[in-house]
Amino acid sequence: MFQFFKLNDPFRIIGVVFFLLLWTILYLVFADLPLTQLQMSWMLLGERLGDGLLFYRDLVDDTGPLSAGFFFLIDWIFGGSSLAYQIIGRILIFIQVIYWNSALIRYRVFDENTFIPAIVLLSLFHISFDMLSLSPALLGSTFVIFALSQLFSQTILQKESSEATLLIGIYGGLATGFHPIYIVFLPFLIIVGVTISGFSFRQLILSLIGYFTPLLLIVVYYFWSNGLEDFLRIWPLSFSSETYQFHTFATLGILFAFPLVLGFLGYFFGVLSKGASINQQKQRQILFFWAIFAGLAIFISRHHAALEMMVFLPLISYLITAFFLGVKKKLPLQIGFLGLVILLPLGSWWFWAENRSLQSQYFLKESANPQWPGKSVLVLDSDLSLYQDHSMKGPFLNYYLSQELLEKERTFARKVQLFRMINKQMPEVVYDPHGDFGQLLSQFKELERKYKMEKTNVFILK
Repeated sequence: MFQFFKLNDPFRIIGVVFFLLLWTILYLVFADLPLTQLQMSWMLLGERLGDGLLFYRDLVDDTGPLSAGFFFLIDWIFGGSSLAYQIIGRILIFIQVIYWNSALIRYRVFDENTFIPAIVLLSLFHISFDMLSLSPALLGSTFVIFALSQLFSQTILQKESSEATLLIGIYGGLATGFHPIYIVFLPFLIIVGVTISGFSFRQLILSLIGYFTPLLLIVVYYFWSNGLEDFLRIWPLSFSSETYQFHTFATLGILFAFPLVLGFLGYFFGVLSKGASINQQKQRQILFFWAIFAGLAIFISRHHAALEMMVFLPLISYLITAFFLGVKKKLPLQIGFLGLVILLPLGSWWFWAENRSLQSQYFLKESANPQWPGKSVLVLDSDLSLYQDHSMKGPFLNYYLSQELLEKERTFARKVQLFRMINKQMPEVVYDPHGDFGQLLSQFKELERKYKMEKTNVFILK
């Protein structure tokens, strides 16, 4: 199997497609893993935007604005289909895999032209099941892959390329628009562009213009939609709100253990032990710099989940490919390759199936009979399981970010905005286990007259 992908033959794409289809069918038919809290929030976001609401002004969440728009399109075309998220996610993964492999060949990152990077990167996406589904992290990482590939082009071209320089910035800006943690791409671009790629002042300015262009277009959209103030007020809070601790470092360590071992071996036996051209040294430095900024992205992320770790996949795939191409003994090659493409997906599948109870905060609880049949509900809690049986109504989707908004001292104008936000979407039932809504009602007497407490932590619209 290893020799099949080692050849530089376009027909090897068939093998990549077969691998992706095989594991897709196995996961979708037999895995039977429940929806996660994050997946539910993205589906709800798309649904609520389809009702004519404006993100940030009418809905409080920390999803990137471009991802929110994409989820709206998915809901508009497919409705609330979790299968659509699974299929579209795998299409994006296939695009990443083929583009990344083509870039490594085109810019001669390795001495051998091979499809090993493609199958390696595809296998790494199977570290965790949530990496395979559509998510802001996956949407953003697609453009990071595009940007890194364009940075590689700057290490090998002997003339200044304005198009590539502009594209690097545009891809980085789009990645940030899809997933806010990719804001780290801006300092990464400046440092790497100046120190490694040797950007001239003109190239640096051009790349910065490219980076800020998508973000400025987002600002213009919110300005014309009368939501700029809400965007500028809520978007920065997504970096300071409390973190959703879905996965522990122990869980992530178990999932990434085998790929990290192969990457460690690739560093010593494939990178250090082999000479490299000046261009290859620059490309290596770019990836190692990205690893540093990827770590910073994880630090500022408000969701500690396995899917956020895909920011490291380009570097890990590079190191593992270096291992496969640098080690000549057949036995370690076969063991490493079979372990990566077969045992890793199987091991991940087994881990999630056997440890579902340990990840109870990440998975939605099993659906039960609706507590308030036919009524719209607002859940002021991090657990969104109630939305499986009830439609959502109300502005507060991300609980921790909503707390940041609710607990801040408010001017009279902010109080008016908050009242309008709630009064525009009056949920029939408010589930308030932490007492946030009760405190809010005491500040807004008009709202207090519209709701009555049915039982502890539950308010009903009169």
